[in-house]
Amino acid sequence: MSPFQEMQGAALGFQAPTSSFSSPPISGIQTAGSRYHGTLSGVFWARRYHRLVWLLDLTVICSVALLGHAASGSDTAEITIAGNGIDYLPVSAAVAGAWIGLLSLYRSRDKRVVGVGADEFKRVFTATIMLLGLLAMTCAVFEISIARGYFALAIPLGGVGLIISRWSLRQWLANQRHHGHYLSRVVVLGSDRDVQYVINQLEKKSGPVYKVVGVALQGADRPPSLVVNEKALPVVSDIYSVVDAVAVTGADAVIVAGQVEGGSKYIQELGWQLEESSTELILATGLTNVAGPRIHSRPLEGLPLMHVELPRYAGGKHALKRLLDVVLSALALVALLPVFAILAVLIRLDSPGPAIFRQERIGRGGRTFMMLKFRSMVVTAEDDLVGLLAQNEGSGLLFKMKHDPRVTKAGRWLRRYSLDEFPQFWNVLLGDMSLVGPRPPLQQEVDGYESHVRRRLYIKPGLTGMWQINGRSDLNWQDSVRLDLYYVENWSIAGDIVILWRTAKQMLKPTGAY
Repeated sequence: MSPFQEMQGAALGFQAPTSSFSSPPISGIQTAGSRYHGTLSGVFWARRYHRLVWLLDLTVICSVALLGHAASGSDTAEITIAGNGIDYLPVSAAVAGAWIGLLSLYRSRDKRVVGVGADEFKRVFTATIMLLGLLAMTCAVFEISIARGYFALAIPLGGVGLIISRWSLRQWLANQRHHGHYLSRVVVLGSDRDVQYVINQLEKKSGPVYKVVGVALQGADRPPSLVVNEKALPVVSDIYSVVDAVAVTGADAVIVAGQVEGGSKYIQELGWQLEESSTELILATGLTNVAGPRIHSRPLEGLPLMHVELPRYAGGKHALKRLLDVVLSALALVALLPVFAILAVLIRLDSPGPAIFRQERIGRGGRTFMMLKFRSMVVTAEDDLVGLLAQNEGSGLLFKMKHDPRVTKAGRWLRRYSLDEFPQFWNVLLGDMSLVGPRPPLQQEVDGYESHVRRRLYIKPGLTGMWQINGRSDLNWQDSVRLDLYYVENWSIAGDIVILWRTAKQMLKPTGAY
């Protein structure tokens, strides 16, 4: 395995056309005009989608601003600045303008984040929270009295409306992409192994975003095609004639996978060659488990520097996470109390033994706690485990069996829909767990951890997490560790909300649960 294959995809793009590289004729590929007739290119969709996002943002924000204006009433005395009464209409316009500006300031419409991943929603959420804070601070400093409709109705409702509108637009975009529209056509360049890895990750992680129209391989011996995930992709050129291949395939971007011959000098010259056709150059970096918000560039003359922030395991963000845990877990316990009673009765009727199963797990910093679950196995499950070890279908330190004989009849559907996890809301309320975090491990698992895997214990384990929304029991040990470590180092409040939302969807259409 090449060193680059250990990386996780992160892309830094710069504008990057006609080539001065000499190139042999490219066979077996249709021209851009004939190949893509009837579909919308990535460049076109980016402009059109950007306009649609702008229009929806403006519609939602103006609507809630007018709603806040209406909720405040028409009495101009309700809003005062240093004792002087002012009509609400200019205030509503100012709030709407500030909101639109903050969404732009946080680049929530950037083509690199819209339509895929959680970063778009995080930026919308952050811009809305910033607006709320700035409005509160402005009112305090300038002695402005505004009716509570803005704070209690307009801004929270607008934030939800923006998220829903972005999500709805994304569903439409995904449907368009499944029909071949709005895809960014790319040529992937590099060694065969690095190219295969990048294409595999693009297909697994990005969803329908990129369409790989060809690959450019370095080296003299180039096969006519490269097989990735049982699909044969045409080898359109070597790395020195890729610019001509871009013109023939109609590609919107070139992705450089890993290190290539010529190093930075080759990359610089390739960028120059791609400039005239406005083809984007994307570099897939080797920064494993580092999310975009932790990466910052600082350009120096002749030396562009990339700064990677250290992950933080304490501070205000963690205090806010704890507040969210307490509020949501308390509400869940109250709302689900009748469900708990019904499930407890069904479990007791299905098999002898208590309804609640208690098991010692390892929490933050290696501290032990007693985790609660609805019992989904026979009461002798832990004693019976020894006789089943030879049938283990899991990998690494995990024991998994798709048809575990210890699971009760009721336990099978409890596990399928994650209902057995509900009592852990109590663990969250007590502070042993969080709503979102790494999977809570057993002591024998922790005893077998390699040194880097112990980083999972830097934060509290979660009721749900990256593992739950990415395959659950279908994950192998390496993928489970990778997802947990990624979360530990890159979590955010907005990201937690997205994970909770995706968990709710996963419960309705469960996969990998047994």
